[in-house]
Amino acid sequence: MVTRRWIPLIGAFAAGTVIAVQGRLNGGLSTFIGNGVEAALVSFGSGLVILVFIVLLVPSVRRGVARIPAAIRVGELNRWHVLGGLIGGAFIGVQSIAIPIVGVAVFTVAVVAGQSTNSLFVDKVGLGPAGKQPITWSRAISALIAVVAVAVAVSDRFTSGGVSLILVAVSFVGGLGVAVQQAINGRVSNAARNPISATFYNFFFGTAILAFAFAGAWVVSDTDAKVIGGAPWWLYAGGALGVILIAIAAWAVPKIGVLAFALVSISGQLSGALVIDVVAPTTSTNFGWHLVAGVLIAFLAVALGARGRLRAN
Repeated sequence: MVTRRWIPLIGAFAAGTVIAVQGRLNGGLSTFIGNGVEAALVSFGSGLVILVFIVLLVPSVRRGVARIPAAIRVGELNRWHVLGGLIGGAFIGVQSIAIPIVGVAVFTVAVVAGQSTNSLFVDKVGLGPAGKQPITWSRAISALIAVVAVAVAVSDRFTSGGVSLILVAVSFVGGLGVAVQQAINGRVSNAARNPISATFYNFFFGTAILAFAFAGAWVVSDTDAKVIGGAPWWLYAGGALGVILIAIAAWAVPKIGVLAFALVSISGQLSGALVIDVVAPTTSTNFGWHLVAGVLIAFLAVALGARGRLRAN
């Protein structure tokens, strides 16, 4: 029995490491193509293709997709609730552009800091399906510690120019968006009664915004689409990994709860990011004690912010 209870926790940790791997793949594809937006479009678009096949082949997922328009008509959802994919598409675009320059670990710590900070306000206004939740001292302090983690992770490069502070800031903003996306996605998932159905809408709108962004760049500049192919096959696996993440979450969250899944998966994400920057660094990765300390401090921030709720669960 104890062993079985550990299995979904292990799955959540694995999901976090997959997120880190996905970021490295999307960053590598961006480097190969030479265009972060196009790489993000390839990643999101391939995930959408996979989900279209799932919707067509799995009746329960198809019914969930059909429930969303009905939920909007009866007022269970607002129209803008289904637009979480716009944030997701923008995030993948930032991921594809930032990781080749700042590395997986610095990007991940910046995102976790933004996500932890904005989750305070997202909970306060009741944007998520759980409604309004108070800002506790432990969560406020955890958000501050998460910001400190970013500063420590890149502190050795503040004066050397070895990291783009603009991209670190943009990654932090991307983390702010993740908190909003997760909240409204939770509402859509509840209405669909199927997380994969809700994710279909995410991939649909995310692909749409990335296609629009790339088309705009193509019109106003000399940006041209690169012929897909030629890179190692695994660089095209980012979209498929996104679908795998959905499957793990759909299986594990009912067993251990949303909060425990988020905490353990973020721990996996931080660990995976650190390992990736050791075994498969980008050209700009600068692995040292500052980076390790930043990741460990981010661990502390996540654990402190979730401690009270984990005890309640």
